[in-house]
Amino acid sequence: MRRTISGWRSDEAGDWVAELSCQHSQHVRHRPPFLVAPWVETTEGRAARIGAEWECPLCDRELRPDEGGDPACWAHQVDEGR
Repeated sequence: MRRTISGWRSDEAGDWVAELSCQHSQHVRHRPPFLVAPWVETTEGRAARIGAEWECPLCDRELRPDEGGDPACWAHQVDEGR
């Protein structure tokens, strides 16, 4: 499922992670020939991708709450204090 990139962070290994509008995150690496994304290596390149669509495999695999699935996948949708 396509989601938009809302921000970036780096992980403990220094790899870049896209923060997606669905609250999931996805590593984005430039590792040719398998993954070609040279833009992820610069601040300007990452900034230019804010708002761009990106595939979220976690959303593709998730079940709707009424169909079961892992409750942790839905935790971001629950308001605190309820």
